[in-house]
Amino acid sequence: MPRPRLTATLRAAAAGLLLAGLTPAAASAAAPAPPVPKLTWTKPCAPGFQCDTAQVPLDYRDPHGRSIELALIRRPADDQAHRIGTLFYNPGGPAIPGTEALPAVAPFFPEQVRKRFDLVSFDPRGVGASTTLRCFPDQAAEQALLGGLPAGYPVGAEQQSRWADTYARLGRQCAENDRTGLLAHLSTADVAHDLDLLRRAVGDRRLNYLATSYGTYLGATYANLFPGRVRAMVLDSAVDPVAWSTGRAPQDAALPPFLRTGSDLGSARTLDAFLDRCGAADPANCAFSAGSPAATRAKFAELMDRLDRGPVTVGTGPQAYDRATAVSAVALLLYSAQPVPQLGTTGWAGLGQQLQSLWTAPDTPAAPLPTGAPSRQTQVLGVLCADTADPPASADYPALADLAGARSGDLGPFWVWQTQRCAAWPAEATRDRYTGPWDRRTAAPVLVVANTDDPAWPYEGSRALADTLARGRLLTVDGDGHTVLGNPSGCASGYEERYLVDGELPPPGQVCAPDRRPFQ
Repeated sequence: MPRPRLTATLRAAAAGLLLAGLTPAAASAAAPAPPVPKLTWTKPCAPGFQCDTAQVPLDYRDPHGRSIELALIRRPADDQAHRIGTLFYNPGGPAIPGTEALPAVAPFFPEQVRKRFDLVSFDPRGVGASTTLRCFPDQAAEQALLGGLPAGYPVGAEQQSRWADTYARLGRQCAENDRTGLLAHLSTADVAHDLDLLRRAVGDRRLNYLATSYGTYLGATYANLFPGRVRAMVLDSAVDPVAWSTGRAPQDAALPPFLRTGSDLGSARTLDAFLDRCGAADPANCAFSAGSPAATRAKFAELMDRLDRGPVTVGTGPQAYDRATAVSAVALLLYSAQPVPQLGTTGWAGLGQQLQSLWTAPDTPAAPLPTGAPSRQTQVLGVLCADTADPPASADYPALADLAGARSGDLGPFWVWQTQRCAAWPAEATRDRYTGPWDRRTAAPVLVVANTDDPAWPYEGSRALADTLARGRLLTVDGDGHTVLGNPSGCASGYEERYLVDGELPPPGQVCAPDRRPFQ
């Protein structure tokens, strides 16, 4: 079986890859409450699921003005006679469509949750089949602008300058072609208002919500905009909302958001864990193993040095990889530590095979390096750039990338250039951004779940969110990878089930184990 290409994995995962907020009081003072959508669930859909479209206000300051569409999907509860209500699910990203994600992950929800709740997800405004930002007449026009960019992140003065100039042009293009005004209303605070309207549409008095990754930011925002409307909320692998939105100290304003949240440090720590575990395994279980953790670390450093000297070609494509392309892919391949075939993940054993294919690539002339931005680029940036403060375009981003490399090693620069794309994004995008408070007392406790070695949102961020929330409880999984849902733990799933169904929290300080350890 041919090995999956690093670039394909990078593109798929990156697609999935952050003013005062509009509070309910401000919205109600401006105008009457918006009309509640009427849902019929009669659109064609995936087998076992029902779909619909909801009309919601573009601007909650003008709730009876222009409306936009949200695409929704539902899996009815297995036991309708004992149904508790609706559990809303958000997969994160930002810009992962919930209508695509829910059919894939629903089998991983606890059994009693599937029995007792209708499972509902939706494409947030600006994403997927919902109303989206139209910056270009078609995808070809977008790629005409973005197609020449490096597929990983920019290296060297020429690439870095072209990267910054191209994304500045993208921002201007979106501002000039936004005919609906959607650009100013794509923040997570806007989506929180949509979520509350959908809660009303399904007839629930209070919200039941489960989210992974960036979807936890929506959960934290909702919990603080609508604290009295929370029944149960599970936030899996959480964003530290203070660090992400504003930073926790004045000097944080000089740092890109992913450095404020420590994502670069988390990925470096997880890479170290991968190399140690790989080195402790034999090559039959981890193809990249050099026989010991120390030797495997040295082998990885030698591979990076080799890629610095020039790209290598692998596969039957063929496909060329330089350091930036390979490192960007590694950062994302660290997400799935356990193999979960139903989700198409091979675990860290697959990452070991990928690295070994680069290690054994012959010294022959390389094919052209891959270029082009990931898919759904404007959908990702529409949300990412609306939610957080970035250093301005005039900031020295190459120096910030060097800083990240100095403090977190090979993976550091990757995290800086992700949000440099927002440096020149139109200022009106932040109009509705919510910046706190994050500690309003909710009607029910909020359960935060996290792996100790998470390469995207580090464990410290989940702990900070649980401590910041007025009624937060942290459930720790002593495991690796991004999200507990994607790296399953039956122990954690059991606690989530009891919390969602019966409102029973795990004991303080509870620690679970994952179902599988890498290379076992």
